[in-house]
Amino acid sequence: MKPNIGLSEKKLEQITDVLSIVLANAMTLYVKTRKFHWNVSGDSFMEMHKLFQSQYTQMEVSIDEIAERINKLGSPAIGTMSEFAKLSSIKESPGKYPSTKDMIKELLADHEAVVVALRKNIDDCSEKFKDAGTADFLTGLLLEHESTAWTLRRYFK
Repeated sequence: MKPNIGLSEKKLEQITDVLSIVLANAMTLYVKTRKFHWNVSGDSFMEMHKLFQSQYTQMEVSIDEIAERINKLGSPAIGTMSEFAKLSSIKESPGKYPSTKDMIKELLADHEAVVVALRKNIDDCSEKFKDAGTADFLTGLLLEHESTAWTLRRYFK
């Protein structure tokens, strides 16, 4: 049964399309952060190992919430690596193992790119789709990514 929550079926579909891209970006960034967690080395190994772990652990919660938001709006959530790769604007680097500083730079750039995309998604959900709930939900995600980006940026002072 489709939700009867004051949004047309077409708008619900458009909103879940946006959320599917948000989910794909989150999963790709999650996998990249795990890869860096597994492969970081050097003088700051333990610090970075724990930092990356705390970041992907936080993303696990967000990923589940994004998928559940899609379900709440009446659509199934994508869930395969091929679907995530097809929709994600976050790029992977198979076979590459950057230095710790380059890992931080790459994750920082990715989190900032997600923030930029979320700002547009929030505007679309609020203005175009008139969905305050999803706009508010995405604002929470944006704040998490801004905090993570701020933390990563602090390594370059």
